[in-house]
Order: sequence, then structure tokens, then C-alpha cells
Amino acid sequence: MSHAEISLSRRRFLGKSALAGAAITILPRGVLGADGQPAANDRINHAVIGCGGMGNGHIDMIKSDPSAKLVAVCDVDANRLAAAKAKGGDDCKAYRDFREMLASEDIDCCHVVTPPHWHALQNVAALDAGCDVWAEKPMTRTLGEGRYVAEAVRRNGRVFRLNTWFRLYGGFYGLGTAVKPLKKLVMSGALGWPLTVRVSAHTGFNWKASMWSGKINVPPEPIPPELDYDRWLGPAPVKPYFSHRVHGSFRGYWDYDGGGLADMGQHYLDPVQYLLDKDDTSPVEVEAYAPWPQHDDAVGPWGRVWMKYADGCTLILESCEWGDQETKDKPYIEGPNGKVYPGFRTDPPELAELVKRLPDPEPMISDFNVSMRTLRKFGLNELNGNRSNALIHLANAAIRTGRKLHFDPVKMEFINDDGANRLVYQPMRAPWRLC
Repeated sequence: MSHAEISLSRRRFLGKSALAGAAITILPRGVLGADGQPAANDRINHAVIGCGGMGNGHIDMIKSDPSAKLVAVCDVDANRLAAAKAKGGDDCKAYRDFREMLASEDIDCCHVVTPPHWHALQNVAALDAGCDVWAEKPMTRTLGEGRYVAEAVRRNGRVFRLNTWFRLYGGFYGLGTAVKPLKKLVMSGALGWPLTVRVSAHTGFNWKASMWSGKINVPPEPIPPELDYDRWLGPAPVKPYFSHRVHGSFRGYWDYDGGGLADMGQHYLDPVQYLLDKDDTSPVEVEAYAPWPQHDDAVGPWGRVWMKYADGCTLILESCEWGDQETKDKPYIEGPNGKVYPGFRTDPPELAELVKRLPDPEPMISDFNVSMRTLRKFGLNELNGNRSNALIHLANAAIRTGRKLHFDPVKMEFINDDGANRLVYQPMRAPWRLC
């Protein structure tokens, strides 16, 4: 039996043990140790790929969970890897190559915390190695890569968590309120239909468009000795190194990410998708107001994006950092019968009182330990996560092509537009490929 098969068999046994209990709780996989914590052989083995700022947050979270054990960390930057190994402790092993780590360690849950050009490849590799996956946003760098992740989850019988939490836990950035009351109000039909949602600096959402713009005409720099730049690039095209291309500022380059839209989009737009009950579909039209042509390497500014669903619901995204802007007093959600402004100020005012009498939305699993122990889908998973990921890539496609696009939400491709469809499936540098 292979290592992956051994790990998979162990996890399925533990999951069945949980389901056999009288009730599903956070820690029912096995017998507790003497101190009331999970016994050593009952703890979930975690590994982290990518040990930068966000990766260290994952490590801290794992270390603080009594039901978790950090068994391995991986990074292509030797300094970051050494720091993560020191934080992980004596029982944590360090790797420069994630493939070696997946082949060598008994891992139950793999955290993928690398730049997005690695997300699809590493998510699929971890799933194929028998791991459950806790992945950072955006789910994938391109729209087309999402289906490979979803298929890997299905064929391996694993569970997948996308690490953005607003549909699950409530707090919702600048809106100053929770997702649940908004969901209740939309579900009630009190606002009417179709709805328009504005995700803008005016409604409390900073798109970081300037922060994550790329640089052009930058002279090459020496590659730092601690960084394996070729391995950092992986499936991305080889381009001369300069420090702004890597680590935190990689977001400003199309080869690795998609600017502020990709950084913040899944945080901001996944709750909107949930509120509008669009987890199984996508907009059919998208159009952008932005400078054109966009640079083919460095992400640039944009002003506004409109996306419309088949039923007429519309999303308006505004960076408020380029060109003219909409009036500042527009609502966050607006329907024929009512409006909701930041701070949950409603028009008419009685809508806020109505929410208190409405039934709660259907619950979802918001603790990944429960998903891993029972093999039940996490609230934000490879299916609904791929749909909110698509919103990011639809917006960026309109910005990059400079024209109105029509989209088929079933085939997940643009209609009669070869240029836009070249952004859906983009080639990877050999020998890397998804299959």
C-alpha cells in the first residue's frame, strides 16, 4: 500500500469513528488523553505549503488547536522556511519541495498558502495524495483551473475549505453588519427582485487597486541567495527577477495573481453570491470601465465593473481610484421595494425590524474539523467557492479585453470570444500541467 493510501485509510477510519458516536461534536474521533485533550494518535496531522505572512497565520492557528498537530512546513525561501520550522518545533519537518513533503509525510490536512499561480497545482496534488485541503483565496489564478480542483475533490472523496469566512461567521468588512440579517431580508422577498449590489469604497469596501498594481520597466536585480526563484515561478513564465515580483507584492502581476480584485474579491463577492442565492450559477454579462489596453504583465488601474445575471440581478464594483465615480450615497443593496445602506440602515426603516422576525437561513458547517472528521462539505467549498472565484476572473477579463463580454454559466466560458476564452485556460510552463 502506498503512503497516500495509508494516510487515506487512516483518515477514513477516524471519520467513521466520529460518525459512529451518539452525536457529532468537535472532538469525537477517539479517546481523549489524560489531560482532556485528544490522544496523540487522534490528532489531525497538518502541513503548510507557503510560510510567508499568511502562512505563519495558518501555523499559529494549527499550533493553537489542541486537536491538530503540525507535521511539516514547505517554502522555497530558506529564511522563511527556517523561521517556520523553528515555530513548528522539533516534531515539524521542513521541505523545499511540496511534492517531496506530500510523498514523505502522513498528512491529513494540507494548507495551501502560496501565490495563486500555484493554487490549482498544489490543491490537486494534495488531494491526490489523500489530504483534505485548506486553501487560501483566490481559489485559482484562472477561471478554468477551478474545475480541476473540484474534480480532484470528487475523485478522492476529500473535503476542501476556501479560506474566506464572511458568509460563515458574519462580520463583513466596511458594511458594519453581519451576513445573516442581510440573507434573511433577501430571502424574505421584502426588497423585491431583481437586486442591485454595489461593492465600492462608498459602501465600505477597499479594492486596493493602487496597492496591488504592478511595476513596469524595472531593471533586473540579483536573485537573493535564500530564494529558489525558478521553483517560486514554477508554472509561470520565466521573467527577470526583481523584488516587487515576489512575496507580498506578487499580486500586481498577471502571471501570479489578479491585483486587488483577486486579493479582495473572494472576501467581498462570495457573501454577495450567497445573499443572492447564486451558488450554482454566474453572471451572463460583464463590462468594465478601465484604461485600455491593459499592460500584459503588470496589473493596472480600473474604475468600475458591471456584472449581470440572467434574472437581472446586477453587481457593481467600484475601485474609486480611477476615473469618475458614482454618487456617494448609493445603497449597498437595492431592490424595487427597498434599500439597505452601510450600517444596516434600511429604506423603508421598518425593514430593519422585519429582519428580527424572519427565520434564520439554512445552517452550514463552519468548523473544518467537523468536515474532516465526517467528510461533509464545509460551508465554503470547491463548488460554491469556484463560482465566487469566477466573479473575480469575469471582472478581470472585462478589464483586460476592454469590451463587453457574454458568459455561459453552464459551460463556464465566454460566448463567441476567443480572446476572452484564452484567459480561461492559460498554458503552464513545462513540465507543470493539470490533468
